[in-house]
Amino acid sequence: MQPVEIYTSPLCGFCHAAKRLLKQKGVNFSEINVLAQPARKSEMMQRANGRHTVPQIFIGKTHVGGCDDLYALERAGKLDALLRG
Repeated sequence: MQPVEIYTSPLCGFCHAAKRLLKQKGVNFSEINVLAQPARKSEMMQRANGRHTVPQIFIGKTHVGGCDDLYALERAGKLDALLRG
């Protein structure tokens, strides 16, 4: 299984929805709270090609994008393959 990292904020509904999908699929992930660790937001923006909203989700070396992008992969049947690598 590929490592999964998700940049979040505790007040973000999209963050909660993305984490809920990953948990339902039994995926372990590393969560980086940019509100608690503001220095990590610039890291997130650099990795996410300038995107500044949360969540920003990375599976292995692939930048998935945000919550809508994660759910789109799931609907297209492509998320499991990406998780497996």
